[in-house]
Amino acid sequence: MNDILDKLTLCIERGKVDTNATFPSDMIGDPGADELTRQAITQNIPAEEILNKALFKAMKRVGIRFRDNEIFVPEVLMAAKAMSTAMKHLIPFFDQGLISKKGTFIIGTAAGDMHDIGKSLVAMIVEGGGWNTIDLGINVSTQKFLAAIEENPGCSVGISALLTTTMVNMENTVKEIKENYPGINVLVGGAPVTQSFCDDIGADFYSPEPHGALDFLNEQT
Repeated sequence: MNDILDKLTLCIERGKVDTNATFPSDMIGDPGADELTRQAITQNIPAEEILNKALFKAMKRVGIRFRDNEIFVPEVLMAAKAMSTAMKHLIPFFDQGLISKKGTFIIGTAAGDMHDIGKSLVAMIVEGGGWNTIDLGINVSTQKFLAAIEENPGCSVGISALLTTTMVNMENTVKEIKENYPGINVLVGGAPVTQSFCDDIGADFYSPEPHGALDFLNEQT
């Protein structure tokens, strides 16, 4: 049983989607996340165990390796793709109430900012860590953030900015969120963002690397 989960963990960490996938090159022809997840379910391994001991575990490793510059954006994206492939087989168990999410995380790029990669990396890692993740996309207005919060009471919010010119929009959005929903945790990040800026605008958390968001969220549960 553990052998299957160990193999699934490795496939997700390495970004091996399925048997036909040609990435990574040293795993060509091997079963991937798709086949191993189905195999685990067939062998009656509890879905929550698959989630915790393979998917969550793998994405945590990916986040740490990315933080330590052992892997880079392409590898993280492939790992996220493998994780998403495995997750599709577990969705019915969520629908049946057999697996519960840790909470809801809403994320988007600040208004005026069209950059996607950093925000998407955080979204993938947080989702892989067991959170219901709602990605609002790029160039997200304050009103869109507020509407999403209204629909998801008790959520946490992440805002990304890559341009210094859009940091003022991030500041305005954080201000509006805090005025309307003072109990909501707001996480900020992006190349020009610093801990000092985070403190100045009243956000709750900043991390220079994507896995920090997941660590913070897990500490709040």
